[in-house]
Amino acid sequence: MTTTDAVKFWDGVYASRPAPGDPRPNVRLTETVTSLPPGDALDLGCGNGGDALWLARRGWHVTAVDVSAVAVDRLAALARAHGFGDRVRALRHDLHESFPAGRFDLVCAHYLHTPTALDRAAVLRTAAHALRPDGRLLIVDHGSAAPWSWNQDPDTRYPAPHEVAADLDLDTTTWTVEHTGMPRRIANGPDGRTAEVIDHVLLIRRAA
Repeated sequence: MTTTDAVKFWDGVYASRPAPGDPRPNVRLTETVTSLPPGDALDLGCGNGGDALWLARRGWHVTAVDVSAVAVDRLAALARAHGFGDRVRALRHDLHESFPAGRFDLVCAHYLHTPTALDRAAVLRTAAHALRPDGRLLIVDHGSAAPWSWNQDPDTRYPAPHEVAADLDLDTTTWTVEHTGMPRRIANGPDGRTAEVIDHVLLIRRAA
């Protein structure tokens, strides 16, 4: 798919859902980042913006990007409404073609899956290089499909965290895998349904 296709697909996904007034953060973010001192964060594929707003509330300055202009515009408006207009920059980026500039103490990539063209390994490798010394890259992938997911292909394979790490092929003298996991949780869908899902969690730290 082209960039136009990607924008059309994801704009359609977000436009079809009501805009939450106070979107919830991802649980894997809150359990991983709470103990870290605030700094500069990059949220790749920010979606509804729950992660960006949660980070801003805790003193982080967040660059939040998404291919969907609908998602980006909603987040920018929410950040202003919640008083975080000076802490959240919402930008539209097609990561297949461009990557936000800057250096970060934290890069989050939650569920960075798409039916459109995207070299995920290259994007995440670039994200690792965008970390400051002692910065962290948090990658959370789907390990299963929820009933409301756009991807209901029964043949979808979900690589384990160690496979994702291997695919990034990062120099182990500079980047260290701090944590991997495949926990289960009860997820809430946009239509109010709940389901048990599996997350694939990978946390990588850049050497100080």
